[in-house]
Amino acid sequence: MIIQRPQLEQSELTKYIPPKGEYETFLDIDHYKEKLREWGLSSAREAKKEFWYKDRNYQRLVTIKGYETYGSALDINTLVIEFQDGNLTCIHPAYLKEMQQSSFGKESLLTFDEKETAGPDLVTSDGNDPMIAEVTSEPVEKPAKKEVAKPPKAKEPKPKKEKAPKLELPIDKVHFTASVKQFALVYNPFNEENDEVVVLENVQVIHEENPLEIGLAWCSHSKTLKKFELALGDSLEFDGKVAAKKLGKGKDVDEEFLVDVPVLYKINNPSKIVKK
Repeated sequence: MIIQRPQLEQSELTKYIPPKGEYETFLDIDHYKEKLREWGLSSAREAKKEFWYKDRNYQRLVTIKGYETYGSALDINTLVIEFQDGNLTCIHPAYLKEMQQSSFGKESLLTFDEKETAGPDLVTSDGNDPMIAEVTSEPVEKPAKKEVAKPPKAKEPKPKKEKAPKLELPIDKVHFTASVKQFALVYNPFNEENDEVVVLENVQVIHEENPLEIGLAWCSHSKTLKKFELALGDSLEFDGKVAAKKLGKGKDVDEEFLVDVPVLYKINNPSKIVKK
C-alpha cells in the first residue's frame, strides 16, 4: 500500500543523491515556467509548485530548487529537488514526470520481487527458449553457377566535403550581440507540443580582444523575450550561455515557422537583454 503522508520521519526511507557543488537556479517565475514546459512537467498558466516523489512504499511532496547542466554541449539537465525535511537530491526530469502518473508504483511487491530475482534465462510467450531453434529440414545445397571473373573497376575517389571547424565555445556566461532572423516552431517530445523559438543571426560573443563569430543560433521565445515585442531585424545585446545543440523542426506547422538552414547552436538563459 502506498503511504501518502509526506512526514519528516520518512527521511530514512529515501536515498539522497545531493548535487555536486553549485547548481543553476531560476532567474524569475517566467524562467521557472519556461523550464517546466521544456521538461514536460507543467504547461498550465499557473506554474506547478509541488510534485510527487514516489517509491514502492511511500510518496512525498517535493519542490524544484534548480537544475544541473552536463554533457559536452551543456544541454542535458538533472533536476535538484528539495524534500520537506530540507534534504536535496538529483533526479532526471523524465523520471520525475513518470512519478506524477497515478499508475506509477502500483506494481505488486510479488511481481517486483519476481522481476528482481529473475535469472538471465530468456523465455518466449509460448514457454520455449528463444535461443534454441528447431530444425525441421536440412537445406538442399544448390550447385553454384560458374561466373566469369570480371576485372574490378577502378573506383574514382569521391571528393571529400570540407567540414567547418568546430568552435571552442565558452563554458561560462558571456556577453552577446545578435539580430533577430526569424521566429520558428520546434517540436518538444516532453509535452508533445511545438515550442516557440527565436532564430538569431550575426551572433557574436564579445571578448576583450577579438569577438567570437557564432553565426546562427536559437533560443526559446520565453515570456521574458516576448515583453520586448521583438521583430525581424531587431538588434539585441544580452548575457547568456551558448551550447552546441541543433535546432529541430516543428511538427505539422506552416512553412513560415520552418528554418531552411541548419542552426547548430543554442543560447541558454538570456538575461540583461537590451533591444536597440
